[in-house]
Parts: sequence; structure tokens; C-alpha cells
Amino acid sequence: MVALPLALLAPLTASASMPADAAARLAAPAESAAEAPVETAAVPLEDLTALSTQVASGLRRPTSLVAPDDGTDRLLITEKLGTVREYHPDTGLETAPILDISDVVDPSGNESGLLGIAPAPDFTDSQELYLAYTALPEGAVTLARYGLDDSSLEVLLTQEHAEFDNHNGGQIVFGPDGYLYWAIGDGGGSGDPFSAGQRLDTLLGKILRLDVSASCGDLAYCVPSDNPFVGVEGAREEIWTYGVRNPWKFSFDSADGSLWIADVGQGGYEEINHLAPGQGGANLGWSCREGLEEFDPEQCPDPSELTDPIYTYPLTGGNCAVIGGHVYRGAEFADLAGGTYVAVDYCSSKVFGVRADGSGGYEGAEIGNIGETSTLVSSIATTVDGELYAVNDLPGGLHRITFEGPAAASTCAVSLTAETWGTGLTADITVTNTGDEPLTGWSLSFALAEGQRLVSGWGAAFTTSGTTVTASGEPHNETIAPGASATLGFLASHGGDSSTPSVFTLNEGACVLADA
Repeated sequence: MVALPLALLAPLTASASMPADAAARLAAPAESAAEAPVETAAVPLEDLTALSTQVASGLRRPTSLVAPDDGTDRLLITEKLGTVREYHPDTGLETAPILDISDVVDPSGNESGLLGIAPAPDFTDSQELYLAYTALPEGAVTLARYGLDDSSLEVLLTQEHAEFDNHNGGQIVFGPDGYLYWAIGDGGGSGDPFSAGQRLDTLLGKILRLDVSASCGDLAYCVPSDNPFVGVEGAREEIWTYGVRNPWKFSFDSADGSLWIADVGQGGYEEINHLAPGQGGANLGWSCREGLEEFDPEQCPDPSELTDPIYTYPLTGGNCAVIGGHVYRGAEFADLAGGTYVAVDYCSSKVFGVRADGSGGYEGAEIGNIGETSTLVSSIATTVDGELYAVNDLPGGLHRITFEGPAAASTCAVSLTAETWGTGLTADITVTNTGDEPLTGWSLSFALAEGQRLVSGWGAAFTTSGTTVTASGEPHNETIAPGASATLGFLASHGGDSSTPSVFTLNEGACVLADA
């Protein structure tokens, strides 16, 4: 199956209606975006690079993943067709699913299927998981509770979603307040055809907040009494945030409980929103606007009612849909990426970092492209310890996300002259110390071209590992003073490719390749 972007591009216009008392209630200026915790990384965003490494394969269109805090260090990964797989860093990806509800899941649309998973706050004891999926027969967006002990499935809430199969949302997360938050898209199609984003009488185009620990009246859940639209005539009281198009992924910052929402755009912009802890009732603007640009003026309330996104990026350069991630709070890369919100674009595989700028605002930048290892990323999650993992839609793998800081300033320069003939080549190399400190115990590494083999070397002690050659200083030149040079060379055979090395590393730092 060919994966399609989560964004649809052709615009439509439609009218909206909002209950009058809800509009009056929201007439006050919107709260400002949340301020991030003071703890931030020392490395500027422009010097931060996100990388990914595949750790497992064989997933079938994974849609989300979560790390239960049960002492097992495992990840639970949902697959589109209705299964959940288990990954453990010591034993890898389990072949058999730990649960299978494919008999009730409708996966027929590209954005349909089993979409979200959240362990109950008491998961260690209860063994209960909450699942979000599109249900047979007509694709209703569904929230259900699943018991691992007895394979029981209890449907808690459904929202009809029959006309279009896209914009289902599906992310579910327990917030720091113990309530379950659930994102539902605007009903699909294009251009908000149901005017759902600005309406409060529908669950479409919303993030909900539910108390699933109890039932109230005919409901299989309760509405928290401090939800922003409790008692508002004509409004669905489950609503926490509105004015969203397809908030495919959102997350809470474990440091301060603030809410980060990545909303997939129409055809112009992708956006990232940041709401303060407890900031209910925020109107994020769809379909009055897309990002910061007006989209449908007929849908626009008073501008003071809207909460601005903190970062947008255009749907150009291969971008198609933002996949929201998390604020990095792990220990391994805290000095590089601590306090940085990380998201990725589904189509371009560009990684974006956003963080507080220290002046009450935010800065954002592209911090890498993981397309060589992780194309079509569909979800990002954190381990219990705050490290980041991602799954990609096709071909279905699990990846660890890591970070690198700026490359060390070059303190060496290399010049090379070579002679080639028949099946051989010789190269003379001069290494110059361009730094201010002596280079003692140096080692110079470079790679030979495919089909080349080191025969001998001079001026240094040579070792090989595969195609990598390492030349280390000998007693007569083990220290290179600032401004001084060491000379060495090698003889190699080749099978037709007589090209010479173009990248040199001295003591794990890159050298500048100078003209001979």
C-alpha cells in the first residue's frame, strides 16, 4: 500500500456557526503560549543535529508507540490493521502481537485504523490500555478500554466519521492531571467542509479531556468539572481545545505539564502550538486560518480569541505533514537538546527543533534530515527516561533518535600528491597542525576506494579495518607542534578505481583538505 500525506491540498470554503453564549464566553483575549521551563540546552539550535538509527524492522504500518512505566523498559507499538507489538531493547521486536482487535477496526482509509494507545495511569496493576481507532462498519472514531488480562474491549465514546476517511486524529495521552486527552480531526475532506473547527457542538476538530476512571449517568466516562465548556449551552462539554484541523500528534512536557500540539496543515503551512498547563478553551484558529495566514474569513471570530502557533513551516521543499514529537528531557543528550521540542515532517523527513528563546518567545529551526534511515515517520515517543524513539510508516521500522553538537573546530590540514599506474598508486601526505596546542599521540584515518588495498606505508604506523586506514605517529614524529607538519605516505593496489582519499580525520576531528 502506498502511503499518502496526512494533508489534503485542494481548498474548499464553508460557513460556520457558534453558539452565542460560547462566543461571548471566549471574547476575552486568549491566553499567551506557555513559557518553557528555564532549563534549556547550551547548544544553539543551528549547531544541533538530529540523527536516527534503526533498531527494529518488520512492523506493519505502525501508527503510534508508547513506553508504559511498569519497569519493563519496553515500547508498545500500534499497527494500522489493529494489532499492538512489543519491543524490548534487550530482546528486540516480538513477532506475535500482545493484542489484536483487527476484527473491529476499519483500516480501509490511508489515515484509518488503530491510531492511538495509552496505558492506564495504574497500568502495572490494572493491565488496562486505552485505544483509539476507526471502527467497522462505517469508520466511526472510537475510544475504548482494553484489558490485557482478559482481552476485554469496552467502547467508551464514538464520533461519527463516515463521509471522509481522513483527518481522524487518534492520539490519546494521559495528562499530568490524570485525565485522558484525545485528538479528533475536523472530519476530513478538504477545507473543513463541516465547519467543524470553529463549532463547539461537535467533537470533530477538537482535543477532548475525559475522566475515564469513572462513569457518569449514561456516559461510560465523566466530564471533568473544570473543562472550559461545562455548562455552555450547545457546546460539547468534553472539549478542551478547538480550532484544529488534524492534530495527528500532541504531547505533554514532562517538566512542566505544558501541552505541545502539531496540527497538520491544508496546503500552505504546518504549525506547532504550545499551551500553558491547564490552559483549556484555546482556539487554535482552523479554519479561519492556516498557520498565521487567513484561510476562510467566514470562519473567523474576533482575532483576540485566537491562540497563535509558536512555529510554522511552509509546505514547500518536499514537506507535507508535521508529525508532532516531544520535548527532549532525557539525560544522554541533555547538554545538547535538553528542553528542545522535536518534530519531523512525514514526507521530507526534515527534523525541526523548537525551544524558548529566553525572551518570552520561541526559536525554531531545521535540525537535520533523517530521510536516509527513517523515511515517512508516523510517530515519535519517549521512553520512561526521556529518550526519543520513532516509527516509520513504510517500510515499517523502529528508530532511535539521537543528537550531535557542532563539529569540533578543525586543527589540522592535509595535502596529498599521488601517482597512479596500472593497478597501483602511491600517495604522499602532509599533515599540518593548524591549532595552538601540540598534537601528541596523533592518529590520521581515511578510507580507501572500493577495490583498493593497502600494500605498505611509510612515515607512520599503519593499520587497516576494512577499507579504513589509520596512520599513527611514530617516536620520531609522535608530536606535531603548532604550525609544524608530519609527512607520511602509502602504496596501494587497485582494481580500476585509482581515486585518492578525500576525507581525513585526525584524533576523531575532521581535517581540512588543502591543495597540494
